Amino acid sequence: MKKVFGRIYILIIMMFLYLPILTLIVLSFNKAKSMSVWKGFSLKWYEELFSSRIMMGAIANTFSIAILAALIATIVGTLAVLGMAAMKQKTENVLMAFNNIPMLNADIVTGIALMLFFLMIGAPRGYCTILFSHATFCIPYVILSVKPRLNKHTDSLFEAALDLGASERYAFRKIVIPELKPGIMSGFLLSFTMSVDDFIITYFTRGAGINTISTLIYSQVKVGIRPSLFALSTIIFVVALVVLITVNLRQSRQEAAMAR
Repeated sequence: MKKVFGRIYILIIMMFLYLPILTLIVLSFNKAKSMSVWKGFSLKWYEELFSSRIMMGAIANTFSIAILAALIATIVGTLAVLGMAAMKQKTENVLMAFNNIPMLNADIVTGIALMLFFLMIGAPRGYCTILFSHATFCIPYVILSVKPRLNKHTDSLFEAALDLGASERYAFRKIVIPELKPGIMSGFLLSFTMSVDDFIITYFTRGAGINTISTLIYSQVKVGIRPSLFALSTIIFVVALVVLITVNLRQSRQEAAMAR
């Protein structure tokens, strides 16, 4: 009986999560603009998506900023972890406390603070200010992802490599980087996801004439969302689903190979 209720509960949760997405996917193929009337299957909105200069520009801005911001945040965050590891424990704890503040802070406070900073230094708001802002708020998450990977075990392996005659640069490349790699990858992917998803900080730090997907959707809400945005959301969902399935299949094959 418990198993039956458990399965029903999981089914309800899955329906709650995925029915809206399924509805969005169906509407992206609706010939009509209406969300309540089905007038036949059509790829009209996908054609409009790829022919719209504004939407393609927003897509290019969103993903280029996300990749660059994640890359910058990953490099800076990893170097920060290595730097803190060489400090005294008390100093490291203080820095980690400061690192946690931006994550606990409200996004609107961070967005307004960054906007005022750019106004104070006279920097024109645009692509570069969004990139700087995204890299800034992603760095603390990279630090939290990478720091647990750098422990006494890593220090011992590094010192053992030096004792065996390896240079510091060689030992760092062959010992420390492989140890940190899972944390670096997770920090990069988390930063990329948060940058793509961000709206509030982008809204306050962007200039006129530049849009990301989130700000474009916000601007269209005022006049009515076009179904071409449903098409865009469908493509993003399908790509993310394919990547997730591919990664899981690859991991399952690796685990099976190790078991053999």
